[in-house]
Amino acid sequence: MHLKQLSLLNYKNLESSSFEFDPKINCMVGHNGVGKTNVLDSIYHLAFGKSYFNPITSQNINHEADFFVVDGTFEKNDKNEQILVSAKRGQKKVIKRNQKPYEKVSEHIGFIPAVIISPADRDLIIEGSETRRKFMDGVISQSDNGYLNNLINYTKIVSQRNSLLKYFAANHTFDRDTLEVYNLQLNDLGTKLYKKRVDFLQDFVPIFNKRYAEITNNKEPVSIEYKSQLSDKTLSQLLEDQLQKDMVLQYTSVGTHKDDLSFEIEGHPIKKFGSQGQQKSFLVALKLAQFDFIKKISGVNPILLLDDVFDKLDEQRVAHIVALVATNELGQIFISDTHAERTEKVVKESNQTYKIFKL
Repeated sequence: MHLKQLSLLNYKNLESSSFEFDPKINCMVGHNGVGKTNVLDSIYHLAFGKSYFNPITSQNINHEADFFVVDGTFEKNDKNEQILVSAKRGQKKVIKRNQKPYEKVSEHIGFIPAVIISPADRDLIIEGSETRRKFMDGVISQSDNGYLNNLINYTKIVSQRNSLLKYFAANHTFDRDTLEVYNLQLNDLGTKLYKKRVDFLQDFVPIFNKRYAEITNNKEPVSIEYKSQLSDKTLSQLLEDQLQKDMVLQYTSVGTHKDDLSFEIEGHPIKKFGSQGQQKSFLVALKLAQFDFIKKISGVNPILLLDDVFDKLDEQRVAHIVALVATNELGQIFISDTHAERTEKVVKESNQTYKIFKL
């Protein structure tokens, strides 16, 4: 699978741009602020129906315009697939496949597998549990639409239960029967999410460990641990135990929406004890493992978007990643960089076809 053509209209700072891509390696080069990252983000938008960097749709429309259009033609299974994402201020975003609109964005997730490696990934280490949960959910959802639907429904019911708790507090009332309806649904959906996450990490962690060892030449042991309240009790028990606390807080304080991933190096949190280089290697290994996992499940090489990757890794490690294209381990790659000569030197060594776009 690869992206053949891309047209952008009023997408962020790109007023009108068109590209014809190489099926292997494509490089966006130019000074900071010219829109290199925005081109990569528009490809991500075609895959996921949202921006990687700013999920608020209206903020991806050029300041001087009322709408944006991202239009891409992919070749998948020897067939052309046109994906179009458009948004107008004040209106709902539209995603079309071959001119037919999707009813829900979730129906499109997984159709165009893609992985992005970006300096913004550092949030996975330094930010709170929500960022790491979103990463895990995103990887699973690309290959399991049932999981994605369960996640959407679970999130909706947590919100409804929170509204009910606020209603109880505001009206000095309590209705156990109504609360129990939500608790039962949360227990059912939360248990399914928990089990799927456990199964996923059993597959994912060995792939990650292998990638980290490759990148660092087996320098130090790393681990990913899944932290969930459901590992000790059922969600029904947790909700019952925390009822008084939830009544005071007026929100649901337990459940799979509190799960986290613990990233460790030599048995210690990488956030506190990992050097900058170790953290960068950890994140790249995490994303390459995401690539490997999706490829294994889907049978398709995901598109790999390397945003400002030289900021994350030295030239040798970037060359290692690019060389994987030649072995067919990787499919189509998009690279953004400020130095055209540096990028060209690395991609030339891969002995693959490539195109360089100077923005």
